[in-house]
Amino acid sequence: MAHDIERSKLQVEQTEEHKPLIPLKELTFGKHFTDHMLTVEWDKQDGWHEPHIKPYQKLQLDPSSTVFHYGFECFEGMKAYKDDQGHVRLFRPEMNMERLNHSAARVGMPRFNGEELLKCIVELLRLDERWIPMERGYSLYLRPTMISTYPTLGIRAPEKVLLFVIACPVGPYYSTGFKAVSLLATSDYVRAWPHGTGDTKVGGNYAPGVLPQNIALEQGYQQNLWLFGKDEEVTEAGTMNFFMLWENPSGRLELLTPALNGLILPGITRDSVIQLVSSWEAEMKIRVIQDKITMAEILQAVHEDRVIEMFGTGTACIVSPIKCIGFKGRDISIPLDPQDFKSEAGHLTKKINQAIMDIQYGVVDHPWSRIVF
Repeated sequence: MAHDIERSKLQVEQTEEHKPLIPLKELTFGKHFTDHMLTVEWDKQDGWHEPHIKPYQKLQLDPSSTVFHYGFECFEGMKAYKDDQGHVRLFRPEMNMERLNHSAARVGMPRFNGEELLKCIVELLRLDERWIPMERGYSLYLRPTMISTYPTLGIRAPEKVLLFVIACPVGPYYSTGFKAVSLLATSDYVRAWPHGTGDTKVGGNYAPGVLPQNIALEQGYQQNLWLFGKDEEVTEAGTMNFFMLWENPSGRLELLTPALNGLILPGITRDSVIQLVSSWEAEMKIRVIQDKITMAEILQAVHEDRVIEMFGTGTACIVSPIKCIGFKGRDISIPLDPQDFKSEAGHLTKKINQAIMDIQYGVVDHPWSRIVF
């Protein structure tokens, strides 16, 4: 019988020499890593092996490992936070585990017990707690990753896998407050396609996006607005989920986001925004709609002054205001808050950011914020 991941079998090897902590103001995303890492191996015959926490170190892999040749890889992005009482919290971590399992299965890799892996991650956090910043806006970014270590040039489902978790302290996405981004709408390249891997976090979704993003940067934009099909359907904004606050053609206030149709990553922040704004419907008179959005609809709405705000969502930024879309040689300006141009974020965007951060840092009691110790 194949084994699953079990926290009770966790083996811990502590480092003999701790790295110096990085001053908060010097943090660069993804550059500085904690003292330890978590690893769990899997093979087809025995299933998941004992999990190990060990000093952060390089991996040794056979050059024929199929992760290098066929992209057998998936990952997650999540954060650990410290509240004012010093408690360590995770934000909706069960959703990260569910999505990692979904991504792994999509590329032929094994599933695992998400709650048991979370228990192991908590022990990693205990050991590296000193790396978790206390200040609001700062956190410890966690990167669970699964790769195929099976040594063969044959293309088949992996028979050996490594799951590992590394962590790095990070600061606010915007060090000086909100900074709205400009997007280049593109249909020359596609991020995802029907029945593909757009609804998973696999590496193959990201590397092909670098060239289109470089093209956008060369033209003065920060990210791509991914369009799909002859209808020029809006899918995602860079690596973020897309939202637009508008008055629909009948005059009703709606927060519109593309439906999960296989092209869209089911973002955890995306789901949180949908639930929060839905709970504010009576107060703000905003109805959340998950449906298809086309560039033609956006252009018409902008022309008729019906677009109120636009933003992207993701783990790194929570919400990122959008101020401009480059489309077929011209720029379409998106409204910003007319009473607070400095922040470059609209009223709803700021309210969402504040509400989610209050939950993440335990300012308000909410089931999405899990105290782990």
